Amino acid sequence: MTIWGNRVSPVFDSAQTVLLAEIKGTTVISRKREFIPVTISTTMARRLVELDIDTLICGAISKQPALIIEDAGIHLLPFITGNAEEILEAFVRDIPMQQYTMPGCSNTPSTERSASQKKNTGDISKRENR
Repeated sequence: MTIWGNRVSPVFDSAQTVLLAEIKGTTVISRKREFIPVTISTTMARRLVELDIDTLICGAISKQPALIIEDAGIHLLPFITGNAEEILEAFVRDIPMQQYTMPGCSNTPSTERSASQKKNTGDISKRENR
């Protein structure tokens, strides 16, 4: 989980600290914070791949680092906000993350979200030309 203080970092692309938790069943066995001094979000994504994590919980995330993470087989839970320990506990207990989703966001892949937005709002460029 990318963190900032005691909260999930609001933007993955500027995060420099991760909370690494080892989970067995419904128990957090260990946790540690790792500082990753990077200025490019794709470098952070590659470092997470090197750490061999299973799941990444984060705030907003750009397309390129999201693709790197997902292509490595890491389960990505983006657009999450709130207290890091509370969210970790909810994740461990298999509580749905919807209540922790950033306002106006969803945990669907960006391509699906774009398609559903187009269905609901129509093509904006056509509306502006009326």
